[in-house]
Amino acid sequence: MAEKKSFEEVLKKLEEASAKLKSEDISLEDAIKSYEEGIKYYKECSEILEKADQKIETLTK
Repeated sequence: MAEKKSFEEVLKKLEEASAKLKSEDISLEDAIKSYEEGIKYYKECSEILEKADQKIETLTK
């Protein structure tokens, strides 16, 4: 079973992938890899926020 990461952990990974992409001396291959990682972490962050939003909405009803 995969370990659940916190929003903060995933966001940090997303920020790291973004920083790599901003690097001036990154190869195309590494840029593509960092982009793919960034998309993955973006989706994870979005899912975590969506679940939190649903939970808040349920609690406020």
